[in-house]
Amino acid sequence: MKYDVVIIGAGPAGLSASIYALRANLSVLVVEKESFGGKLPKTYQIDNYPGLANIKGMELADNFVNQAKDLGAQIIVGEVEKIENKVVYLSDGTNYDARAIIIATGTKEKTLALPNSEKYVGRGISYCAVCDGFFYRNKPVVIIGGGNSALEEALFLASIVEKITIIIRRDEFRADKSLVQKVLENPKIEVIYKHLPESLAIEDDKIVGLNIKNVETGEISTVPCKGIFPYIGANPETNFISKDLLNENGYLLVNENMETKVPGIYGAGDCIEKDLRQIVTACNDGAIAANNAIKYLKNN
Repeated sequence: MKYDVVIIGAGPAGLSASIYALRANLSVLVVEKESFGGKLPKTYQIDNYPGLANIKGMELADNFVNQAKDLGAQIIVGEVEKIENKVVYLSDGTNYDARAIIIATGTKEKTLALPNSEKYVGRGISYCAVCDGFFYRNKPVVIIGGGNSALEEALFLASIVEKITIIIRRDEFRADKSLVQKVLENPKIEVIYKHLPESLAIEDDKIVGLNIKNVETGEISTVPCKGIFPYIGANPETNFISKDLLNENGYLLVNENMETKVPGIYGAGDCIEKDLRQIVTACNDGAIAANNAIKYLKNN
């Protein structure tokens, strides 16, 4: 089947692009590997999206998805394996011809690189506090990381768990000042600075703590906990893209018009090379990519 525009990724960037393309009366297919809305459903509350202060992540995701569907977007679940000559090939063997393609695949959280950590994912290690927080009700947990995501999830978990210990490797947070203030004022949250995770503390095949290492002295100590939530950065979801379109870190290279060096293929959102990765900037990217795809299709 052929579409005017195939958009890979149904997060804020991809869905914003779909809305602009649909309003130009183009046929649009959106392909999403995981959850519609990207990372929004995994975010408890969002307070920096203009005009919608303190909106729940799931609610904002539903708003995006419903608006795109109301305009006629076809949104499917599928994993893209490769793109060749503007044909999008999925892992299930299906493929879709496109006159233009917008890549908006976002990023995926980095996993905790400790011995046996993969074994305990879902059994004491979680990468989504909104999804799994309830399983640690009235129990102590550890959060690893000092950015916005780590602190947002800490504030969410504070209403559920017994205690939160945040481990950061620096002597200060790299998050927004407003979030830092809320965390430091919360009596359930303790912060341990200048430490890195060293190993899991296991008893009876269950996580009972996290062994941490002082980055200055090398001293090892243990933080008792039942759950560990790592927020240690993310990598771009660009494995299916030709390496000559990516920078050394795997981010998609685009110009100010969101154009890659291949005519008719665009990038948008967290998967592109840029400084600020926020919902509002993803929406901006998606709108620009779609607008330039519309211009391209008028001339080709």
